[in-house]
Amino acid sequence: MELDRVDEQLVRALQRDGRVSYEALGRLVGLARSTVQARVRRLSDAGALRVVGAVHPAVFGLRQLGHAIISVEGPARRVADAVAAIGETSFVTTTAGRFAVTAELRAPGLDAFARGLERVQAVPGVRAVQVLTYLRIWKDPYFPPGPLESPGPPGGLELDGSDHALLERLRADGRASYVELSEASGLSPGAARARVLRLLDSGVVHVGALVRLSPLSTVHTVGFALTVDGATEPVARKVVALEEVDCLATGLGWCNAIGTVRAASQEEVFAALERLRELPGVRAVESWAHLHAVKEENDLALPR
Repeated sequence: MELDRVDEQLVRALQRDGRVSYEALGRLVGLARSTVQARVRRLSDAGALRVVGAVHPAVFGLRQLGHAIISVEGPARRVADAVAAIGETSFVTTTAGRFAVTAELRAPGLDAFARGLERVQAVPGVRAVQVLTYLRIWKDPYFPPGPLESPGPPGGLELDGSDHALLERLRADGRASYVELSEASGLSPGAARARVLRLLDSGVVHVGALVRLSPLSTVHTVGFALTVDGATEPVARKVVALEEVDCLATGLGWCNAIGTVRAASQEEVFAALERLRELPGVRAVESWAHLHAVKEENDLALPR
């Protein structure tokens, strides 16, 4: 399906805040509430867009995250399918570029993360795997930003049964009403609203638009890796300020940072990559185009 500029504006707004009202979206794009609601419904009905609550993986005991780029021998799709079947992978794509397959992995700790990587390396057809182990999420429409060293939920919150019930309901439908959330949690609508706001403010959950790569084929999604001179943090702050940069994580490994650019045209992608190359402290930028999403579980810290 084709997205126009208004659709893209709506998608980005919903990524920032999936519970934003249709009235506010209408003011943003200059359209009536009913028109905006129809556009969002069209994207949802096409399977291209879901508004979900992305729960911080630490809530589920997943504290080690990282990104792998995979070189292959022979066809890439068989490798991608096999990598997607590995429990530690949450996101797998085929790509155009030096790397045929990319994957994100999540695990309870470093040992489990290493075992997941071993299973990736053992997949027939895998020639080489290069890894960036995340230290910090700087920007991600489906993941609360921040460091990853916390041993429990962000903000030090102690979650009870009602909190978990709210999170489970939001994972299924990020725009569920407070009445629906009340019914799911056993709380009053007012108490459910207060709990949800606390979960959102603490970073335990982020409600945003989950954009499927494959249906939105007209939107160009390009991954990039940065190598920097000196400290990474000053560069990361400049990178996340670029509107076209959809996500960014920094860590330890073959590069200093991994990110994604989303844009409506190849010209806009190239312009965004040029802006990255121009940033002070950036030594090298390597990029690849995401072609097909084999596995997308950014809305689920663990499969149901």
